[in-house]
Amino acid sequence: MASQPEVTVIIPNYNGKKLLENCIQTLERQTCTDFKLLVVDNGSDDGSTEVTSSLDLTMLALKENTGFCGAVNEGIRRADTPYVILLNNDTEVLPEFVEELLAAIKKSDRIFSAGAMMIDYHDRGRIDNAGDYYTAFGWAVARGKGKPLADFNRPCRVFSCCGGAVIYRTGLLREMGPFDERHFAYLEDVDMGYRAKIHGYINCYAPGARVYHVGSATTGTRYNEKKVFLAARNSMYLIYKNMPFLQLLINLPLILSGILIKSLFFLKKGFAEEYLRGIGAGITGCRECKKVRFSWKNLGNYALIQLALWGNVIRILAGR
Repeated sequence: MASQPEVTVIIPNYNGKKLLENCIQTLERQTCTDFKLLVVDNGSDDGSTEVTSSLDLTMLALKENTGFCGAVNEGIRRADTPYVILLNNDTEVLPEFVEELLAAIKKSDRIFSAGAMMIDYHDRGRIDNAGDYYTAFGWAVARGKGKPLADFNRPCRVFSCCGGAVIYRTGLLREMGPFDERHFAYLEDVDMGYRAKIHGYINCYAPGARVYHVGSATTGTRYNEKKVFLAARNSMYLIYKNMPFLQLLINLPLILSGILIKSLFFLKKGFAEEYLRGIGAGITGCRECKKVRFSWKNLGNYALIQLALWGNVIRILAGR
C-alpha cells in the first residue's frame, strides 16, 4: 500500500498559464515527489485551468478572483496532509525544495513555518527574500533583498516567512485561523507569522530550499496604484489586529514616523495619494477586523516580539 503524502503544494493562480506551466515543470523534478499538488485558480480566462502534470495534480477553479488570501484559504481547507506548502506561480523551484522544507519544519514541534531562500529570477546571485522583518515603524521588510546569496546561507529564526515559498503545519494554520481575506493580498503572511509568534511558535528560514522568483508577475510592477493602496491599508490592519493597546501606545511615535517617511517616499514615486488613501481606509476599516485576543499567558511572547520590533528597526537602518 502506498504511503499517504505528508505535504500538499498549493499554488494560487490568476491568468498566469505560462508561469504556472513553468513552475509545475520544476516541481516535477523534485528529489521528493511524494506530495500532492493543488492549483487554486482565481477565475482565470487564459486557459490556466487546462494545465496538466505528471504529478498528483488537482485543479480547483474558482468563479472569481478572491485574491491570494481567498485562494490559499480554499486550498488549505481542502488539504488532508500534515503540512502545506504555499508557492507562487512565478517561481522556479530547485530540485531539493520540497525535501528541504519538510526537513526544516520537522526539526521542532514549535516550528509553525519555514520559508525558502527566494532568489531574484533576473539576478540569480542576489536574494529576493530570506524571511521578513517586521518593525516598530509598522513596516514589513524583505530580509536580504538585493544582497549576495552567500550572506544568507545559514538557517535562522525570522519574524515571518514570505507566503510565496513557505511550508506550514496544517493543523496550526487551522488553529490560528485562516489568512485574513480582508487583506486580499499583501502582508497576510506577516499577519499570520505575527499571530503564531504571539502564541509562542517559531518561524524560520531554510536556505537549503531555494526558488527563483520573478516577483510582481501578476500585478505587473513593483509599485502600482492598487498594490500601494492595499499594502498601506493592510499595514494598518496588521498593527490593529496584533498589538494590544499598551504595545500600540509604546510604538505609536515610531509608527507615525514610519507613515511620514513612507509618505515622502511615495510622493517621489508618484503614489502618495494612493498610499495615504490606503492608510485612511485601513484606519477606518480596523473596526471590522478581528483582533487577536490578549492573554496574560502570552505576555512573555509579546515582550519578545517588542524586542524584535525594535531590533528590526536597527537592522534596516543599518542596511542589514
